[in-house]
Amino acid sequence: MSETDAADDGLLTDCVDCIDPAEAFAVVGNETRLAILEALWRSADRPVAFSELRRRVGMRDSAQFNYHLGKLTGQFVAKTDDGYEFRHAGEKVVRAVLSGSFNESPTVEPFDVPGACADCGGALTASYVDEHLSVGCRDCGRLHAHAPFPPGGLTDRSDEEVAHAFDQRVRHLHCLAADGVCPECGGRMATTLSEETSPLDVAVCSVHRCDRCDHRIRSPVGLSLLDQSDVVTFHAAHGVDLKDGPHWLFEWCVGDRTTVLDDDPWRVRVDIELDAEELRVTLDDALAVVAVERRRVG
Repeated sequence: MSETDAADDGLLTDCVDCIDPAEAFAVVGNETRLAILEALWRSADRPVAFSELRRRVGMRDSAQFNYHLGKLTGQFVAKTDDGYEFRHAGEKVVRAVLSGSFNESPTVEPFDVPGACADCGGALTASYVDEHLSVGCRDCGRLHAHAPFPPGGLTDRSDEEVAHAFDQRVRHLHCLAADGVCPECGGRMATTLSEETSPLDVAVCSVHRCDRCDHRIRSPVGLSLLDQSDVVTFHAAHGVDLKDGPHWLFEWCVGDRTTVLDDDPWRVRVDIELDAEELRVTLDDALAVVAVERRRVG
């Protein structure tokens, strides 16, 4: 979406029932007010009384403190009979800062992750660039996973813990998107299939797009099957628990194991092979499973 399109649609500024976005950012763009939000966040018990909150912030001037607290009250902080409590917007501000996206630019050396390349059998490594974590083959360069990962997710974690957290994040965000809920704004998310370019360079990919904020997630079709009952049962019958390892271990999940049966409307099939047995899962353009076939191979 271009800047002109955004302005024409009025996505950010045309809200008659809410605070002006520029004003909202100006309110929290103040060191004292951020300190108040942090003090409220770190309080074990809420609501927090005015005097206790001022003590935690460390401001002696009661009138000045009251002024800044008043600016936050209503949109970011709620005043109750017992003191002050977060509103959702206030929590989002703190979480955005803690995620590191606003004020951190960490550098991470590539590190080894479990699994072998589906193409050449080479070792897999993870790298972190521009708030995206990628898992690729050290030898041939094939990409097995690629998704946003906030800088805060790297803090106080070993390489193994980062890899696990990244895997869990990808799984849950894609499940949420496939269920029609935008993981960014909570808006309605629609799912389609497309031959447009995806980070993992597959012939056809699923595209989840939010109607409200235009957030998009592109991924191999197989990624949507990680918790599909027939797929889970098929693996369990072969002694494989899909939750035991990261999603990039399964070639059908991250690789180009999707056959296009039709494109008007879309019908695609994902083939999953284990121990001389194959599961063929056919999906429609919204990633709904429409047919499952289990057969012997070889």
